[in-house]
Amino acid sequence: MHDDEMPQFIDRGQHENAKTPWDQSTWRNAALGWARRELTARGLREAGRLGVRLRPWSVLVRIPVAGPVEISGAAAARTAVWLKANPPSGAFEAPLTAALARWVPEYVLEPLAVDADRGWFLLPHGGELFWQVLDRTPADPRAWEEPLRQYATMQHALIPHTKDLEQLGVPSARTTALPEVFDQVVQFIEATTEPAVDPAQLHALRPLLLELCAELAELGIPDSLDHSDLHDGQLFHPAPGRYTFFDWGDAAVSHPFCSFLVPAGRVHERYGPEALPRLRDAYLEPWTGNGHTTTELRRALTLATRLGVIGRAASWNRHFPGASASTRTAGATESAKSLLKLSPDEPLF
Repeated sequence: MHDDEMPQFIDRGQHENAKTPWDQSTWRNAALGWARRELTARGLREAGRLGVRLRPWSVLVRIPVAGPVEISGAAAARTAVWLKANPPSGAFEAPLTAALARWVPEYVLEPLAVDADRGWFLLPHGGELFWQVLDRTPADPRAWEEPLRQYATMQHALIPHTKDLEQLGVPSARTTALPEVFDQVVQFIEATTEPAVDPAQLHALRPLLLELCAELAELGIPDSLDHSDLHDGQLFHPAPGRYTFFDWGDAAVSHPFCSFLVPAGRVHERYGPEALPRLRDAYLEPWTGNGHTTTELRRALTLATRLGVIGRAASWNRHFPGASASTRTAGATESAKSLLKLSPDEPLF
């Protein structure tokens, strides 16, 4: 069936005028054609209306399917697979997803197919999202402790692969290089027609940034993979005691503890600041026993959580080519808001 004949549901969210390649019939035919061939090769067939989610930074297509999907050696019935396409600046997510499935298979989904050159990949249905679990269970911030413990364990296991990650195209934002990443983000903000924040405010933060990075580097915790946006919609809870992490389009090779910023913010918002110490200790548990004292680890986490705003700021410039001026301005505004939180006078949450 030609893609224009396939029933579709289009979700553009708050980005009605965002430019994505989905709007080009040639691209749609190529992407869906590739997905259908890969599904056929695995004994699957389409079984319903496509659900299309369009954002300036990704195209996500839910494809209902019928037939078995072979996952980790066991056949399982799946109701849908997901086709994701990223802009060139985020195309690394496709090969990264495949590499993670080789290196840390217990913590991620194994893609059904990957086209690294075009930044396309197919993922199986991952089960229940973590936010769905949180919404249907009694309010208990301890629910975050095990997924964060597992996430930190995964990060620790990925330390030997940092160079491999960079060779896959994952952006390098190592602890000692964060000032350069900061400079690049400020240039992006300055290039907008009407910056929402006076760039002088941002430049004034650079000396503090240098101090934070130097102190964090001195603590000697190796760089690893930073998800950069680990909220409760970015992990699945497919079985008791098991969590899988996905959506690596904002990832970077950086200080691993930078990842704590986003989940800490979600927990702070949902349960209040009193929930954060237990969450902190659960995240740090896999990092103990490596020659660092508890005091050093907690200090590193405090520093990296503040520095994590740089990763968040950098992600707002990963758009499809031809992004509108309004899209770029909105991204620059969010980037500036993030960078301002480098100041200790600004609350992180």
